Amino acid sequence: MDSVEAKFSQNPPPKTQKIVLGVQICSRIFAIVTTMAATFIIFTSKQSTEIIGITFDARYSYSSTFKFFAFAHAIACAFSMLCLFFVFILCRPGTNSANFYYYLFLHDLLMMSLVLAGCAAATAEGYIGRYWNNHAGWPRICDQFGKFCNKITSAVMLSYLALVFLLMLTILHATKSTQIQL
Repeated sequence: MDSVEAKFSQNPPPKTQKIVLGVQICSRIFAIVTTMAATFIIFTSKQSTEIIGITFDARYSYSSTFKFFAFAHAIACAFSMLCLFFVFILCRPGTNSANFYYYLFLHDLLMMSLVLAGCAAATAEGYIGRYWNNHAGWPRICDQFGKFCNKITSAVMLSYLALVFLLMLTILHATKSTQIQL
C-alpha cells in the first residue's frame, strides 16, 4: 500500500509538465481564436432584402439572444486572453502549483458555462429562424435572409468548437488541481 502512495506523491517528470503546459497553451489559444472569430462574425452579420417593395433588415442587434451570444463570447475571449497572460507568467515547467490550477479550473468552468449558455440560446433561435414554429406564429426568415442565417450558423459552429477547447481546459485543470494540499 505504501508503494502505491509513494508513486502518486511524486511530482511528474519535467517532460510531462512541459507537455501539459503546451497542451494548455495551445488549447487556450484555440479557444481565444474561435471565440474571437465567432464574436467578429456575429458583430458583422447583417443583411437587407426587399420584399414587396419594402426593405427589411436582419441584424444581430435586433435579437436579445444574439446580443447575449456576441457579448458572452467577447467576455470569454477577453478573460481567456488575460488568463493566457497569467499562464505564461506563473506556469513554468518546474513549478507545480495545484492552487493555481484550481483557480484556472474555476476560470475555465465559468468561461465554458458562459459560452455554453450563448451557444444554447443562439442555437434555439437559429433553429426557429431556419425551420420556423407555426404553433407560436414565428415565421421562417432564412428563406429571405440566407446570407445572415449562414453567418449566424458559422458563428454558432465556431462557438461549439470553442466550447470543446474550453471543456478540454476544464478537464485538464480539474485533474491538475487534485493535488491541492490543505
